[in-house]
Parts: sequence; C-alpha cells; structure tokens
Amino acid sequence: MSFSSALNSFRSSTALLSSRSLTRSLRSAHLTGRRWYSDEKPSEPPKDGSSTKTESPEQAKQEEKPVSPEVLKAKEAEVADLKSRLRYLQADFLNLQRNSAREKEQQRDYAITRFASDLLETVDVLGLALKSVPQDAVSTSTSSSPPPPNSDSLPKSHQQYLQDLHTGVDMTHRLLLQTLFKYKVTPFDPTGEIFDPNRHEAIYQAPVPGKEPGTVLETQKSGYMIKDRVLRAAQVGVVQDTS
Repeated sequence: MSFSSALNSFRSSTALLSSRSLTRSLRSAHLTGRRWYSDEKPSEPPKDGSSTKTESPEQAKQEEKPVSPEVLKAKEAEVADLKSRLRYLQADFLNLQRNSAREKEQQRDYAITRFASDLLETVDVLGLALKSVPQDAVSTSTSSSPPPPNSDSLPKSHQQYLQDLHTGVDMTHRLLLQTLFKYKVTPFDPTGEIFDPNRHEAIYQAPVPGKEPGTVLETQKSGYMIKDRVLRAAQVGVVQDTS
C-alpha cells in the first residue's frame, strides 16, 4: 500500500469517529433538555382577596375579646362546686372502705355464732351432771370406805368409779369451755348485779328482805358473750319490790 492510500484511510476513519461522537452528544443533549411537568394544579388565590398568611400568636391574642366578670364568676363558682363534689366523693369512698373492713371483721368474729349457741346446751348438760354429784361424795377422804360385798370381782370400789366418772365429765366440761374461749365465747354470772333486760332473762321474782329490789338473786343458767355481743342471756331470778 502506498503512502497516499494509507493517509486517505486514516482520514476516513477519523471522520467516522467524529460523526459518531457528535451523534451521541446530540442525543444526550436532547435527553437532558427534556422538561418534566407535575400533575398538580397550581393553587389559586382566594377569590375574596384575603391573605393566606398565618397569624402569629401575639396577633391572635390581641384579636381575642376580653372575658366579662360575670363569666369569670360563673366559672369560679363551677370550679368550687366541682371541688366540693370531689371532696364529698372522697369522704364517701373512705367511709365505704371503713365500713367494708368493719363488716369483714365482724363476719370473721361472729361466724360461729349459731354453732356456739348450739354447743351451749351441751355445756349446760355437763354442768348439771357435775352439780348432781355432791363434792363430798367424790372427795378422796371417802375413798377408804369399805368395799361392797362382791368387790372381789372389781379392781376398784364403787366410790373410785364414781370419782373417775366425775373427773372425766369435769375434764370434758373444762375442755369444751376452753375451746369456746378460743373463739371469744365467754360465760358470765350476773348474780348480785342490777337486772339488765339486754343481758338477763328473768325467770321468776321473789321478795327477799335485805336485798335491793331489781338485783339478780340467783343465776339458773349462765349467760354467754361472743366478743362484745350477747350470745345467750342469763336466766336469773330477780329480787321483787314489795313496796
């Protein structure tokens, strides 16, 4: 190949490269020069000609009208009334709590009232059984009495058996009373006291010289208290007024 032909081919390739570069630059300029439009419509100014500027807090305070004294007094009276109602509600709630606690305590203390009143008959029977035997009959001094004729078949004398029975009944009576004491059930004997219809039940009246009328002469059945309540009134005899 001659020098002239090589030079012509170099010029043609250079011109081709220049045309391609120019085409790419035109395309990029065309793309970057495109405009994009939003779908949102421009906000229109208000028709009444008012301004859209927001007011500052100072301007809003200046535009507020002053409150009349009558309105202030009415509001103060309403606030005072609400405070008074709140205090009353708080006091009622505290009273309700105290009453509930007291009722709960009473229910716990007096839950065995009916059961204890049923047991008192058993206590009375045991007491009568002990009173039916004179103390001299079960004293140890009489244990040396001669045994009965057929005492050879008995390891103990009749007197000793009677004494053992009396001791067993007495222990049962004491144990039952101790059990009642645990639940605040206590007996009382009003002999010599002024008759009280809330605690005593008059069985009879009798004139007794030297005794003050209206006092308790004798207690036939002991009374019982469960804590501070009367579980059973004492059955008593009262001195009668003879004047």
